[in-house]
Amino acid sequence: MSKLNARDLQNMNEKDIRDKINEVARSENIRQWDLGASVSQDSSVQVDHGEAKQMKSAQRSSITIRVWNKNGLVGITSTSDMSESGLEKGVIGAHEASKYGNPNEVPDFSPLAKAPLPELNRPIKETTGIQNLFNKLKTAEQDLLNQHNAINTVPYNGISEAIAKRLYLNSEGAHRELIRSQASLYLYARAEEAGRKPRSSGAVRLGLGAEDLDINSCVKEAASRTISHLNYKPIQTKSYLICFMPEAFLELIGAFSNMFNARSVLDGVSLSNKDSLGKNIAVPFLSLNDNGLHPEHIGASSFDGEGTPTRDLCLIKDGTLESFLHSEATAREFGVKPTGHAGLGAKVSVGPDWFVVSKTNEHSSKNNELHHIDCKHEYVLIESLNAIHSGVKQSQGSFSLPFDGWLVQSGEKISIEAATIAGDIRYVLNNILNLEDQPEVNHIGISPYVWVDNLSITGEA
Repeated sequence: MSKLNARDLQNMNEKDIRDKINEVARSENIRQWDLGASVSQDSSVQVDHGEAKQMKSAQRSSITIRVWNKNGLVGITSTSDMSESGLEKGVIGAHEASKYGNPNEVPDFSPLAKAPLPELNRPIKETTGIQNLFNKLKTAEQDLLNQHNAINTVPYNGISEAIAKRLYLNSEGAHRELIRSQASLYLYARAEEAGRKPRSSGAVRLGLGAEDLDINSCVKEAASRTISHLNYKPIQTKSYLICFMPEAFLELIGAFSNMFNARSVLDGVSLSNKDSLGKNIAVPFLSLNDNGLHPEHIGASSFDGEGTPTRDLCLIKDGTLESFLHSEATAREFGVKPTGHAGLGAKVSVGPDWFVVSKTNEHSSKNNELHHIDCKHEYVLIESLNAIHSGVKQSQGSFSLPFDGWLVQSGEKISIEAATIAGDIRYVLNNILNLEDQPEVNHIGISPYVWVDNLSITGEA
């Protein structure tokens, strides 16, 4: 398969698409329509002891078309056929579907669909080809195997690169387009010593292109984390002082993002309700933003599925719930502007982009003497949470999650053989002892180390 580059993406000609849909809309007596479209090429590789386990390249295209019929009901159709005949079938199919539209769920165009877009400083990196990806991953796997005698396999690994163009158009003249590239690498090692259980850990790196991936640091981090779990012991079941590493805390916040989701609020499946705004939901030194435009966010987009510009949105300020994530429909219900977090559909989904957890400078934490390096207390350091989808009850706020981490006593880290942490997200947010001063960037957001007192740990029986 030939490589796709930025110039090739211009073949998705938005003028031709608009002209064809307008032509069909006139013949069908459709006055209102919009669409989201994308075309991309992505390549990915997995290896097993230097041999190709999977090498895959694909060119993909898709278009989702919504139309409003004369009664104001919405129909939607999706197709991968972006030819003139495919577009015609898509418009007619959406019009037919609109007969069965839900009168209680009628989205409209975003009032910000033609507002100025923020600038994104994301240079487009051309794809380098699947053979180059294979060579990089093969070398990375061997380097990781060489890091320690106990590391005998890297069972989960992958490297990928992609270049894509997104498009949003509507019948009122809105026109959004974005071309972006992204590459990723993950390495998950498995180590085993005689008479001991196998232990695993890994690392992830993202970049605008394959040549931007910091492969060496990914190898070093995956090895260091894996080796640190070799000396493991069981842990006693009781309540502990907990230190969440940045990625683990972001995973926990993400598992309960329904707190900030206006769609979930309206559907009655959120921990929040319409009256929650302005109320304290966390300690006064915690702030949380959803910033899809952050310079460290590799996958940033300047607009959402409805064409609304992306922006930095404050969700929690000084412990107070400030905002919800909105689509056009939920924003209309709340009497506010959409926030740039919508998908595209008959019932539009809403979701976060990139969380940034920060410590509010104006407030001091409950215990500024706590630090994850020189803390004198016994505590549990949590590296990552597992089984998020099955161990979280979003609408109740409770969680019970297996985790990877260490028991730290007098500065000595001992890997925990197997254990589960349980609690309630509302308790966590209101019982944070300290947010450390230095936030860290990872592939899912930004957060400092977060200390929480008195959470329940259940050890392996």
